[in-house]
Amino acid sequence: MNDFSGNIFYKIIHGEAPAYKIYEDEDFVVIMDLYPANLGHCLILPKIAAADVFDLNEKSAAGLFPLAKKVASAIKGATGCDGVNIMQNNGRAAGQVVFYFHLHVIPRFNEDDIRFSAGQKSYDGAMFEEMAEKLKKGL
Repeated sequence: MNDFSGNIFYKIIHGEAPAYKIYEDEDFVVIMDLYPANLGHCLILPKIAAADVFDLNEKSAAGLFPLAKKVASAIKGATGCDGVNIMQNNGRAAGQVVFYFHLHVIPRFNEDDIRFSAGQKSYDGAMFEEMAEKLKKGL
């Protein structure tokens, strides 16, 4: 079991650190990101601590996208943005910086010049077949 007591998001959820809180219910807190891609960028934090998606409980997982939809709609209404990114990073290799699960909801504008790019690689059909079988077994 992880000790999250020193984690900034844990502290925000428990009222031990300040934040621009825009929503709270029994399962989640939504705050504005202090280092936003664009103004209005929000983070959805589950109240039950989890380091990443692999650690997230089923109840929190099930509640994320209905809330993300509400937050995205509020962001679109408040900012007039052209689109919204909903994204989440798991592990250092994926770009996770704060090791407490958080879902980003980011307003995007046609000319904002922000790029999230994972690059693209090419694989042959046999590699796709082999990976598809491995993934099926994991499900």
